[in-house]
Amino acid sequence: MAQPVTVRRVAADVLACGLVVAALVAPDDPARLGPAAFLRIPVEALAGVALVLVLPVRARRIVAAVAGAFLGVLTLLKIADLGFRQAFDRPFSLVFDWSFAGPALSLLGGAARVAVVAGAVLAVVALVLLTTWAAVRLARVAADHRTVSARVVAVLAVAWIAAALTGLPPASRTTAALAYREVRAVAADLADRREFAAQMAADAFRDTPPDRMLTALRGKDFLLTFVESYGRVALDAPSVTALLDSGTERLRAAGFSARSAFFTSPTSGGGSWLAHSTVESGLWVDNPQRYRTFAGSDRLTLSGAFARAGWRTVSVQPENSADWPEGRVYRFGDIYDSRNLGYRGPAFSYAAMPDQFTLSAFHRLEMTPGHPPLMAEIDLVSSHWPWAPLPRLVDWTAVGDGSSFAPTGPSVDEVWSSPERVRAAYGDAVEYSLSALISYAETFADDNLVLVFLGDHQPNTSVTGEGAGREVPVTVLARDPAVLARISDWGWPEGLRPTETAPVWPMNTFRDRFLTAFGPEVSAGLAPGAGPG
Repeated sequence: MAQPVTVRRVAADVLACGLVVAALVAPDDPARLGPAAFLRIPVEALAGVALVLVLPVRARRIVAAVAGAFLGVLTLLKIADLGFRQAFDRPFSLVFDWSFAGPALSLLGGAARVAVVAGAVLAVVALVLLTTWAAVRLARVAADHRTVSARVVAVLAVAWIAAALTGLPPASRTTAALAYREVRAVAADLADRREFAAQMAADAFRDTPPDRMLTALRGKDFLLTFVESYGRVALDAPSVTALLDSGTERLRAAGFSARSAFFTSPTSGGGSWLAHSTVESGLWVDNPQRYRTFAGSDRLTLSGAFARAGWRTVSVQPENSADWPEGRVYRFGDIYDSRNLGYRGPAFSYAAMPDQFTLSAFHRLEMTPGHPPLMAEIDLVSSHWPWAPLPRLVDWTAVGDGSSFAPTGPSVDEVWSSPERVRAAYGDAVEYSLSALISYAETFADDNLVLVFLGDHQPNTSVTGEGAGREVPVTVLARDPAVLARISDWGWPEGLRPTETAPVWPMNTFRDRFLTAFGPEVSAGLAPGAGPG
């Protein structure tokens, strides 16, 4: 029997209906987020109401409760997709992306981390309970008013079909499409593990002996330097392009030559470790599962090739403050991080220390007179989000323990007050990182230096906008002309700034191309042009 109508009951019914409809039509893409997205007819609601009208009471309640809980989970996935599309320009993966929680929480202090985790858990539980309540209540309302509900469903179904046939926006199947896509994505992601294992096993350089590895670089110091968030979009900033052009002339006057091009990164907006492992391994490492598989393997890395050939190998990670056990696959002899670089100055938001100090400390610790040939992978992170506040370059003799550095420019809150300020701050941050690197080469480099510097990924969509691609600049710099002669067939134009028509390579092709260019022999079966996969 129908319950008496009260204001409170009507309000609860309206709230339940609104919540279910909003959850069903809510988009999972920031580009479609807006008032119009919620003014649509969800086909899932029509099908659901039609179903509960023919079910007995007990079955109706069970189906409504299960559907409501499932709707809550799908709504959480939509929220995750919105965040990942904004940050990484791709949807969230149910299989891979839980590992991003650790790095994100590491940016917070202990108490804040506990509060965020507790708040997130409560929010998840509350949302699922709320959508379950709303679905059950809406099912009861529909059952209590069968005739009216049937007529409303019939009219709206006709309207939905008409809109779908004509391509009009009011026809919505957002949640059903999301559920279908997630099922397919999970299946594909699980199958990816086997595919990647097969790719990893096919290594043309696995058995190359030490005396045939990197023979054209004997006696050279090789620095592989990643500039955080240095994406192709950085070349839209006049200050960055001016710096690269003036840097080309300054370094040319110092006897250097450079060649530049673009790589396509496996990631965007974050996940730097995916790009680092892609360059090092020659594999397309575009998700955390692939990274974990690679990190637990014996895959020959670029640094491992140098170690096999007799170089001392080190990693410089100023942003890291914890042990890095998966680093064993890289075959680094020593790892420097925030705990042993000797920095005593102020922090700069994400960056524990300025890039100039990182380079200065590396030079002091490793580039001593008479040092053995060295291979180093160096991370420059002053250009990491949120791009404020920034340090300024000081005289290299005044770097010391970093006490001379001080934050300058606008604060994080000031920068993120408008999109224009965010883009300007990003350009300033990249300009600082590149300035430090160019100045280091100009000040300290000798005839034995071979420097490769590149971006790890594009910044997030707050800078790039939607659909900007994943291309990052890459440069090879050396004073010895024989080094660049080895890569003359790569077709990379001269200078620190790649031209618009410069080649674009998948990032995973670099290892094999580099080892081929600087070694006299390679095992059969190498395919340097192989792309992502």
